[in-house]
Amino acid sequence: QCLLSGSWRSNTGCRMVVSVLGKDGSFSGSYLPGPAAGDSEILTSPLEGSQQDAGLVPQPTFSFTVHWRLRETAQTTAFLGQCYVGTNGEETLHALWLLREAADSPAEDWKATR
Repeated sequence: QCLLSGSWRSNTGCRMVVSVLGKDGSFSGSYLPGPAAGDSEILTSPLEGSQQDAGLVPQPTFSFTVHWRLRETAQTTAFLGQCYVGTNGEETLHALWLLREAADSPAEDWKATR
């Protein structure tokens, strides 16, 4: 069915918890990077997103942003992906992401997105 509500874990140990899933497909929750992130300063951070209507599309696309709670820098990550249902009924999320740090000037813009 591919409803995003609940807890999801990535293959790198990151965890996404979707606590509110609206009837319009909007959702919110929290995101915590796993040990692969290598930064102990990163705290559980809020996320907000939206998902296609799972009643209309059996394997819906979704997007969400995470506004990282960091001590010294401002960063936002945008995720875009799709939920797949395997032949055994297991739901799997596949996503791409872009991380953006705040740049001090337009000249520093080139290194602000990863």
